Amino acid sequence: MANSEFTAAAFNDARATDSSAIYARITWRLLPLLFACYVLAYLDRINVGFAALQMKSDLAFSDAVYGLGAGIFFIGYFLFEVPSNLLLQKIGARKTITRIMVMWGLISMGMSLVHAPWSFYLLRFLLGVFEAGFFPGIILYLTYWYPARYRARAIAVFSSAFAVAGVIGGPLSGWIMNDMAGHWGLEGWRWMFILEGLPTCLLGIVVFFLLDDRPTQAAWLSDEEKKIVQGEIDAENASGPSKHGLSSYLVAMRDPKIYVLSLSWFFFVCGIYMMSFWLPTIVKEMGVSDPLHIGFLSAIPFSVATVGTILIGMHSDRRLERRWHCALPAFLAGAALIGLIFSHGDVYLSFVLLSLASLGIVTTVPLLWAILSEYLKGTAAAGGIAFVNSLGLIGGFVCPFVLGWIKTSTGSLDLGNWLVGSGMALGGLLILLVVRPRGRTLKNQ
Repeated sequence: MANSEFTAAAFNDARATDSSAIYARITWRLLPLLFACYVLAYLDRINVGFAALQMKSDLAFSDAVYGLGAGIFFIGYFLFEVPSNLLLQKIGARKTITRIMVMWGLISMGMSLVHAPWSFYLLRFLLGVFEAGFFPGIILYLTYWYPARYRARAIAVFSSAFAVAGVIGGPLSGWIMNDMAGHWGLEGWRWMFILEGLPTCLLGIVVFFLLDDRPTQAAWLSDEEKKIVQGEIDAENASGPSKHGLSSYLVAMRDPKIYVLSLSWFFFVCGIYMMSFWLPTIVKEMGVSDPLHIGFLSAIPFSVATVGTILIGMHSDRRLERRWHCALPAFLAGAALIGLIFSHGDVYLSFVLLSLASLGIVTTVPLLWAILSEYLKGTAAAGGIAFVNSLGLIGGFVCPFVLGWIKTSTGSLDLGNWLVGSGMALGGLLILLVVRPRGRTLKNQ
């Protein structure tokens, strides 16, 4: 992986140089594009939550049908995620991300053709298949460009895109569903899928021309800057597992700590998709009926989460501490979700609790992945990151399905709040038990 030109002597010279300006340039070059990609990715993934405001009644879908359709996305994602990430390591991020974005954009537009439960399930499954590997692929890609001391804030900025998708997506989806309804004989929710899927295809083409796979291929870095960046990355990778290729991946898969962290990620994912898929419904049940108003109100919790996630990620990097920065937000989210059960009728308190829950849930994402990206190296990272994400994203199927069943059976999400809130707290506790106090590695490594 490492170029022979990047010697230990070159790396030592680089360390004597202030490299912060170089990583700032890398950030401004890479993260805006990756951020925009993730905003569109997440918007295409969760806009079904806003479509449900009209689609369920138009197509006579029950909450159980909706929950299964929302969650079945993750079955396709689970099956194809690890192969996609291993392919990214082989052919590069530029080709992989282009393929993913163009295909999932087309499938997202195809969601406008849903007319029965079977077509809803099929298209949601295919959306998962074609989006598989995007998030863990970008996490892996960032390990090619950022050493550990800069990685949490980079992941935090990238991960905050899904909170921004909530901020933008709510008002945008509400506006489309209101103002485009009836044009060319199509319902507003069908226009929403078309108009939010098309930009994803176009941005995927842009990625092919603008994204560089590795620092060594970046024409906008000087030779000396390439040595500094690649030397630091190679030095960190040298401290990882000595095995290479498939053997390194298999060693990582036999590590029980990987499964414990996957379980934490499972609980966090349940929180993420409770908020993503059911927040519009929760707001509607507060007495708000206009889709545009629901969109604007749904943006409030995600706005709080966006700012908080970036600030906490930066603080974690400054302190080089991960475990408490990840666990405390998980505890906060758990308490806020359970608190929502007792806030019925108090709209202001409900929005405070929804905002705290969103802040806690979203903040766990970059911190957990910073922990994992520091632990897994090389091919173990390519397969291991995708493997953890795949296991965790089972929660993306289980949570919407179970919540849909609970809502259909009881008419309320209270039991779901208890389950997801308790899971968030348990996920935070597992982080404290597995991650070493310094937060740089895992226990008993």
